[in-house]
Amino acid sequence: MTTSVTSVTQLNPMADRVVIRPIDEAKVSRGGIILPDTVKERPLEGEVVAAGPGRYLDSGKRLEMDLKTGDKVIYSKFAGTEITVDGEDVLIMAAGDVLAKIS
Repeated sequence: MTTSVTSVTQLNPMADRVVIRPIDEAKVSRGGIILPDTVKERPLEGEVVAAGPGRYLDSGKRLEMDLKTGDKVIYSKFAGTEITVDGEDVLIMAAGDVLAKIS
């Protein structure tokens, strides 16, 4: 899917959504075998490019996000919606699909 947004930094996720730039895994296996693109799995690690302000609770208070731009994260395998913005593939997903921050 191609969008009319010209830059990933122009994406402003809503509520508790985040935009993640996947970090590609190595193209060479531990044994030194070069892996073609058709064999590689979708990466599960990425960098948060943008984060929404957080979701509203039933009480009307906003629950602030734990994630911020620049965080390195691990996310669920089939999480998010993949889009292409200006030739770059990014994922938009709920913050709940992020499993961990990497420190």
